[in-house]
Amino acid sequence: MESRIPLLGEKFPEMEVVTTQGVLKLPQAMAGKWFVLFSHPADFTPVCTTEFVAFQRRYKEFKALNCELIGLSIDQVFSHIKWIEWIGEKLGEQIEFPVIADDMGQVAAKLGMVHPGKGTNTVRAVFIVDDKGTLRIMFYYPQELGRNIDEILRAVKGMQTSDAHGVAIPAGWPNNELIGCSVIIPPAKDVKTAKERAGQADSFDWWFCHKQL
Repeated sequence: MESRIPLLGEKFPEMEVVTTQGVLKLPQAMAGKWFVLFSHPADFTPVCTTEFVAFQRRYKEFKALNCELIGLSIDQVFSHIKWIEWIGEKLGEQIEFPVIADDMGQVAAKLGMVHPGKGTNTVRAVFIVDDKGTLRIMFYYPQELGRNIDEILRAVKGMQTSDAHGVAIPAGWPNNELIGCSVIIPPAKDVKTAKERAGQADSFDWWFCHKQL
C-alpha cells in the first residue's frame, strides 16, 4: 500500500519517537489529551528559536486546554539538548515540552513535512490532534515564515468549543467583524426549522444564525 500523509478526521499514525524527554509512543502517550506537534527546519536557526520561545511562553495556556506541545527537527537529540540549553541561558526561557529527534527523517516522511520544492529540510508543519487521537487540523508554513502561535492556540480553543457545543466557529473568533464572540448555529435541515429561525434576533437569515455561549 502506498504511503501517504494522514488526512483530517483520520487517526494520527502510530509511531515511536526519541525525544529530549525520552522515548514516546504516539498517539498513545497523549491518550486523553489534545496535542500539537510542530516541525522545525533545523536546530540553532533564528526563526525556529523565536517560535520555541513563543510556544513556551504560551505553554500554560495550551495545558489549560488539556493540550500538550511536541516539537520536532531533523537533528539528533544531542543537538536538541544543546539548543534548549542555549535558549535557557541566553534568552531565559526553559523549554518544558519534548522535542522529537528525527535525524533519519522517518517521522517527517510519514507526516509529509519535507516538500522537495522547498529543499531537503522540514517545512513548518503543525498537526493538531484531539484527545481521541484524531487529526483535526494541519497547517504548513514555508521555512522563511514563522508561525503565529496565538492562531494555533485559537485553533485548539475553537475546535474544543465546536465539539463541546455542536457549533461552527466564525473567522477571527472570538473577535469576528460581524458577530463578535458569538458562534454559528448549524443551518436548519427542514422547512419548519428554517421558518422558525427566520425571525430570530440573532439571525441574518434562516441559514445564518448565531448565539453567544
